[in-house]
Amino acid sequence: MRPTLRQIEYFVAVAEYGAFGAAADALAVSQPSLSKQLSTMEQELGIRLFERTSRRVSLTPTGRAVLARGRSILRDVRDFKAIARGTTSLFAAKLSIGVLPSIGAYFMPIANRRLHNLYPDLRLVIQEGATRPLLQLLKDGTIDAVIGTPTNEPEFDSAPLFEEALWVCAASDDPISLGSGPVTLSDLANSPLLSLSAEFRLNDIVEQLARKAGTYLSRDYEGGSLDAVRQMAVMGAGVAILPSLYALAEAVRDPEFKVRRLDHPDAVHPVALHWRRTSPAAEDFISLAKDLIIVKQEIRALRVQRFGSHP
Repeated sequence: MRPTLRQIEYFVAVAEYGAFGAAADALAVSQPSLSKQLSTMEQELGIRLFERTSRRVSLTPTGRAVLARGRSILRDVRDFKAIARGTTSLFAAKLSIGVLPSIGAYFMPIANRRLHNLYPDLRLVIQEGATRPLLQLLKDGTIDAVIGTPTNEPEFDSAPLFEEALWVCAASDDPISLGSGPVTLSDLANSPLLSLSAEFRLNDIVEQLARKAGTYLSRDYEGGSLDAVRQMAVMGAGVAILPSLYALAEAVRDPEFKVRRLDHPDAVHPVALHWRRTSPAAEDFISLAKDLIIVKQEIRALRVQRFGSHP
């Protein structure tokens, strides 16, 4: 009966790698064998999954329609095998995690060291992005977990990790940069606020703070990265609102980079660990969340010595 699990695996691999050769290498099979299996599947189903040219391979509309289901089937088979073998531990193999950019650059290197010491067989694969598209990848089975902002979507279970305080930076001649100590919302009333683009939850948080401050979130200078947001502020486009992992790490790296904490109960960026509710490794995800909380506590302890009690 077609298609077989092997054919589905080959189909998903080619779709993800975008090339037959790369997919064959990843699966440790010959390219002719992989191509033959996929051609057979297409013939027996009476459909075309790929558009093939001499330079590239792309999915047809039908291929795009069935890709998520193919990933889901493979994920369910992996879970079935893991439960049957009693080897559902996350910590004995590769774990793919989607993370926010600030988490990837300023948190995961420290977390990776801790996790490697605790679980020598664990291999982390990190993919950066905004929470919403990362959750879609999690739903599709492309990745195993997401470290991002909270969600109420019913497909996922979550564990809160920490809340980042928000910090501000501005041009060197701006009153924000000339002062010291925490900044209040009233200090921001005369400046547009700068944040990441709308696909990031941080954008929503900053927009709410702007309304409370009596100012607005600039739509002309939305950044694709925190570095871009920072540079726009330094050039005088407004006041950047930055999460603490990024702001304080960069302030340590560059003593000329001045940041001040935004003192308001809503000036926080919550971060949580998400995984599929159907995962057989739920207990391990809860353990992973506890390990990640410890990492943030260690980072916070180091930052308190330099920046005060709200890092």
